[in-house]
Amino acid sequence: MEESFLILVLKCFYFILPAYFANMAPVIVKNINFLKVPIDFGNEINNKPIFGKNKTFRGLFFGILFAVIITYLQFVFHNNNFLENLVIVDYSNWLIIGFLMGSGAIIGDLIESFAKRRLGYESGKPFVPFDQTDFIIGALVFVYPVINLGISKVTIILTLSFFLHIFVNHIAFYTGIRNEKW
Repeated sequence: MEESFLILVLKCFYFILPAYFANMAPVIVKNINFLKVPIDFGNEINNKPIFGKNKTFRGLFFGILFAVIITYLQFVFHNNNFLENLVIVDYSNWLIIGFLMGSGAIIGDLIESFAKRRLGYESGKPFVPFDQTDFIIGALVFVYPVINLGISKVTIILTLSFFLHIFVNHIAFYTGIRNEKW
């Protein structure tokens, strides 16, 4: 029996959760002073920040940590046949998957920030569609050596992430969690 499109979308959402949490981590831990050092150490290229003051080692650390924790939970759920219908990968390599997805999500965001600074965009200013997909592209590229999802799942993940990112960030803005809608 062919699975429904909705089930496939839910499976893709479940798979990419570690990247979502990696991307949210810097906002969630913004009031923690641990590793609150800009990744670019305040350096500039052509009088423009390399990444910007908001891209910190704290965000890198917690982004990877959150992704690893979520992937570990997926592994535990998988081993206990919980949410088994949503699993599209083998989570026995949970640490590698989590590390790659978290690292990829944060590096994807850093690459997008680098491009924004070169193009003259200020931190927090919209850069559609890259604000919504940079971390997903990074996570998918980094995890590709161990997980090949195929073009249909990648397309679903990118489309879903684009719209979810806008929705979640608007909620975070209107509830005071974020200072920008994007």
